Amino acid sequence: MRIDILGAESLGVRGLCCVVETGECKVVIDPGVALGFRRHGLLPHPVQVAASERTRQKIKGVLEDATDVVISHYHGDHIPLVDANPYQLSLEGVADSLARARLWAKGTADLSLNQTHRARALAERLNCSFTVAEGRASGCLSFSLPVPHGRVSGRGGSVMMTRIEEGSDVFVHASDIQMLDDEAVKQIIAWQPSVVLVSGPPIYLPSLSPAEQENALRRTLELAREVKVLILDHHLLRSKKGERWLDHASSLSGHHVICAADFMGCRRTLLEAERITWYKKAPVPAGWHEAYARDGTALETYLSMNNIRL
Repeated sequence: MRIDILGAESLGVRGLCCVVETGECKVVIDPGVALGFRRHGLLPHPVQVAASERTRQKIKGVLEDATDVVISHYHGDHIPLVDANPYQLSLEGVADSLARARLWAKGTADLSLNQTHRARALAERLNCSFTVAEGRASGCLSFSLPVPHGRVSGRGGSVMMTRIEEGSDVFVHASDIQMLDDEAVKQIIAWQPSVVLVSGPPIYLPSLSPAEQENALRRTLELAREVKVLILDHHLLRSKKGERWLDHASSLSGHHVICAADFMGCRRTLLEAERITWYKKAPVPAGWHEAYARDGTALETYLSMNNIRL
């Protein structure tokens, strides 16, 4: 089994996209990418835009010969969008690839109107109906019933987790559970995975209480004891505080608790957490984002003028 993580916060973008290859299938999970549209009152810095472009190209490449595509839920950083903004993956560029693959999707029964609209727009553009995969299994693939997107009582709706098995190797993509629900973690452990990729808790949000953080840490340590490799990323690494939380959890666990960049052997690039720093280091001219949105050529010019290489 080969696991490649294509997009995550430690790799410079918002998302949790990966591709898993076995002897019988090539599975792309959550083929989306996004950047926080505004953070601290600032649009994405050009270095973030460059990371988004790079990730989009990687996702397009793996989708070309994917046998299966999984959609855990319909947030804009997890799917290609009919109405994508300049920093997201547009459906137009990948529609043909998606039409050739088997699509395994979360149902819409418990989702917001916005997510339901995105699901319908995706199906209409592809001229197909998705296989609602919740609770199903087929070949090397298994899917969970809906589990909370974060808090059990939160407004985020639910997500679907994915299990992929090949011999003794078991990979679980736990999407945006954020380590905030005991039952979701119990389901992961019951699947007996060797590698888990999951969103960590959103430490950057003031609304996440100390008690919730402590419980998320408890669940993380419980899960770490049961798997060979635990990869925490996404919501957790939208701040430097979250990075410190990850390293603290790893030191307590005595196991392999890492982020996506660590797993891929890359330098950690927490661009979302460093947006203010980048604006100070490399100021952005007025009108740059509008120019980029028009034709994209402003990016290479900006990177060259500021001698930035990613």
